[in-house]
Amino acid sequence: MLIKGLVLGFSIAAPVGPIGLLCLRRGLEKGFWAAFSSGLGAATADACYGMLGAFGLAAVSALLIGQSDVLRLFGGLFLLWLAWQTWRSMPAPQAAEGRRGGLWKGYLTTMLLTLSNPVTILSFAAIFAGLGLPHGNVEQGLVLVLGVFLGSALWWSMLAALAKTVATRVGVSGLRWINRVSALVLAGFGAWSLLGLVRVLP
Repeated sequence: MLIKGLVLGFSIAAPVGPIGLLCLRRGLEKGFWAAFSSGLGAATADACYGMLGAFGLAAVSALLIGQSDVLRLFGGLFLLWLAWQTWRSMPAPQAAEGRRGGLWKGYLTTMLLTLSNPVTILSFAAIFAGLGLPHGNVEQGLVLVLGVFLGSALWWSMLAALAKTVATRVGVSGLRWINRVSALVLAGFGAWSLLGLVRVLP
């Protein structure tokens, strides 16, 4: 179950979306630990949703999915705010390791952003059912969720290391362009999320 969880957590985290882009940019600007702590926020959110799926907490899952429009609105606006902050940020000549307060801020922002997509619960529930996890087996469920967290954290550590390597090879002007492109992509993700709300309106 631990190996299954590792593979599952790594596979869920690996596709590059707004969270991956955000962590990569933070790594380029602030160093390895800034990117890794942000990634751990996403890994924590994955583990939380994985626990709901593993233990079949249907009532909580239904409540979150029922509020998906509110969470989508929060996530879209949050992405637009992050895009604005990214556009305005001025890269330093060298990537500086983030301070403790900044690391916690990065952790919390990515965790909240990942939690704003409750439909992920359905994916976890379907995958866990396919893995043949026995209902009511608390020990196997916890081991599987731990594997999801560790697999996700493994991906974020690799991405953080990549960001640190790239940061040493690009200058301030290169980092500035990366910031601008990242801001536009984040804004695109945010706008797409908000457009999803417009499509479901009567």
